[in-house]
Order: sequence, then structure tokens, then C-alpha cells
Amino acid sequence: MSLVLPGVTRVYIPENITVHLGEPDEPAENVTIPFTDYIKDVASSELFPTWPENALKANIYAIISIALNRIYTEWYRVRGYNFDITNSTKYDQSFVKDRGVFDNISKIVDEIFTDYVVREGKIEPLFTTFCDGRVAQCTGMYQWGSVDLAEEGYMPIEILKYYYGNDIEIIENAHVGNVAESYPGEPIKVGDSSIYVLLAQLALNRVSINFPAIPKIYPINGVFTPEMEESVKTFQRIFDLNPDGIIDKGTWYKIRYTSTAVRKLAELASKGGSASEIFELPIQDIKEAVVLPYIQIIQYFLNVLSSYYNTIPSVNVTGSLNPETKNSIMEFQKTMKLPVNGIIDEKSWEVMYKNAISILSTIPPSAIALPGFLFPNIIYKLGSEGSGVYIIQLYLLSIAKLLPSMIAPKPTGKFDDITEAAVKEFQIFIGINPDGIVNKETWNRMVGVYQLMKINEEKAAGTSPEPTPET
Repeated sequence: MSLVLPGVTRVYIPENITVHLGEPDEPAENVTIPFTDYIKDVASSELFPTWPENALKANIYAIISIALNRIYTEWYRVRGYNFDITNSTKYDQSFVKDRGVFDNISKIVDEIFTDYVVREGKIEPLFTTFCDGRVAQCTGMYQWGSVDLAEEGYMPIEILKYYYGNDIEIIENAHVGNVAESYPGEPIKVGDSSIYVLLAQLALNRVSINFPAIPKIYPINGVFTPEMEESVKTFQRIFDLNPDGIIDKGTWYKIRYTSTAVRKLAELASKGGSASEIFELPIQDIKEAVVLPYIQIIQYFLNVLSSYYNTIPSVNVTGSLNPETKNSIMEFQKTMKLPVNGIIDEKSWEVMYKNAISILSTIPPSAIALPGFLFPNIIYKLGSEGSGVYIIQLYLLSIAKLLPSMIAPKPTGKFDDITEAAVKEFQIFIGINPDGIVNKETWNRMVGVYQLMKINEEKAAGTSPEPTPET
């Protein structure tokens, strides 16, 4: 039996954005400012405060989405620039350093800055092209046209669909966090073993689809082998780089840029990437106050139970206790003959945990798809017990495929000696202090490596021209 459950993948809203005050190749100042201040500045430069609120909101959604698209795709950074976006309307959108902002626009931005536009079923923010519609025309939204639609009673999403098509949606309440430049900070070479090697392996294999002279790398295991060095050298020769087999900053971004180009083929504008691609953008210092990690676990367990009890509806694993989740909890309580109140008290949790674990224990680990759980703000170590430990053990069980020296722990929910040893092996693999304790850094790295492995398994199953050797 195969159990594939919904996961959590999303774009993160950066705390800051770096703006180049000129065209990309024009010598000009770079300024780094809070993301919300940037959106307020652009909106106050592009829009009139007297416009109807629905028109302002539609346009601000578009402004946010353009900025997030540039950051998510590392549009400029993969081309060797040290900024996220320009203030040139020829390339991006207007930004005037230190300008004043309008009060009503500032208020709207504070309300919706964590929302952005995507194509349905996609996660990459849409590059929502817009123009004034009077002096200039474009293939995106006409700003003055949005005013006319708002005055006719159109809501923001209806205005956006009018211009970008009915297959778009607004993602709401994205997490806020610091988005790191993806380059690992120092060159990677033969003998290295890290998540960055894993990312490079995935990208090189993708590029080799269009450039078959580049040898495919097997297995995908995060270890920089001599065989991988040959792939890197071939890539470097094809793209006129020094063929030394070392992935320095220039090679790193050329690989990333080329792999993105292969994926997008001849697209002239971004139209949304697949959910799995989000893990190519390393995230640091995620602010977890936006959602509650333990709600994610409850939602995941509800989905496990829903696969066996048709009375319990599945839910999206968002971390928010929304009406959909509350309804599912109540249906779970009805099914288990518990007091129906939509609240996970001690008794409800005990029954939910026990039943979910009993179901998961009957399924091969390879058939289980775990979400990207946020760190639950609990330090796990030898002697710890509970659902967090069980999830750690499930992650490690899959990651053990990468590490021949790791003894895979048995999922029991008890942090035993074998689990501690497995955590230490993983920490050595990714290059952090091997203390056997799962803190925030270890948890987040574990989630990232697990998700990358799942991405590779999907790609190998769907696009690989030859069988992937078992590891």
C-alpha cells in the first residue's frame, strides 16, 4: 500500500531586500531595506492613494509577487549580481530611495505583505507584469484598467484573474524569514559531503538532460566523488569556465542558472514552478510565530487517519488551526467516540497519536511522504519521547540511505542510543557539531535533506533515462 500525504512547501517572505538603484549593468548604489518598506515605497511610487481600495490591493499583490519572484529565482544573483532587484521599470518596478509613503497604502501593505500570486498548483510567485495602460501597454495588468474594474465592483482576485487568467490564486500568510544567498560560502570539491553537494548533483543531472555530454551522477548522495568531479569539469568546459572540477561561486551560479534555464526552457516570463523546487532556496532563521508547529503534526496525523477512516476528512498541513482543521478534528472525535469539541486535549491527543502511529507502522518507510515540519521549539536528546522523536526517526530512516555508516533507528517515539548515534552521523555528514542533540539547526537540516531526497526520487522515477542504482 502506498501512502502519499500532503506536505508543506511554500515561499518565505524575506525580512530584507537589496535594491540596485539603476539598470543591472549600470554602476549604482545598492540599498538593503526591510521588505515591507520596499513594497510600500514601490506602491507609493506606482499607485495613486485615491484609487479604490480593491484596485490598490490588486496592484500591491502584483508588486509583492514581482519582488518575491526575483528573490525566489535568484534572478540577478545567478547572473553574478549582488542584489535582488533593480529600481528600473525597464526590468522591474519603480523604487525611490527615502521617499515618503501614503498612509492608506502603508496600511494595506501591512495587511497583505505575506500574500502573493501563483498559478494554480504552483509555488513560484508569478512575475505579475503591469503597466499604466494609458501611455504604455503590456501583456499584464493595466493599472488604470484595474481602477475601472474596481469601480465596477470587482474584488482584488477578480481583477487579477481578469488580466492574468483564471488559473491563478493568492497564497496567503506565507512565513517570514531571512532568505540566504544559495552559494555555500566556500568552494566545494572532491571529498566534500554536504547538502550543497546534494543540490549541485541534482542541478547537474537536470542540466545533463539538455547537455548529454555531461555525465549523470549516481548515486545522488551528497558526496563529492571523482565521478562528480568529471561531471563538473565537463560542465565547466561547455560553459567556458576553468575546468578544475571545483565548484566555486562562479561555477555554482552558472550551474544554478543553467539548470533553471533548462527547467523553464523557452519561457519568457516566470509562470510558476513546481512545489518541489522550493528546496533549492536555503532558508535561515524562520520566524515560527506565524504558525504553530504542533498544529502541523496534528494535521499530518489527521491525514494519516483519513487514509483509513473515510469519516475523517484530510486537511492541508499549514500549521494554522483553521475551520477545515477544526472540522476534521471534530470528525476524528466522533469516529473515536470522544467528546466532540474540536479541541485536542490530553485524551484526544493520546488516541490520535496511538492510532496514527499504529497505521504508519504498517507502511514501508519508502511509501511515506513526510511534510517539511517546522521545528517545534523542543530540544530532543537521549531519553526524550513523543511525536517529535517519532518524526525524527522517520526522517533518519530515509536519510540512512545516504549514509552507509548510519544505523537506521526504529520508529518508536523514544530517543534511544541508536537514534542518538544516527543523529550524530547525520550531523557529521552536514558538517555541524555531532552532539547527538536535535536542536533547531539539526532539525531544519534534516528536513531539508529529506525533502531533497524525495525530490530526487521523484525526478529519477519520472525523467531519468536510465535506472537509478539502489543505494
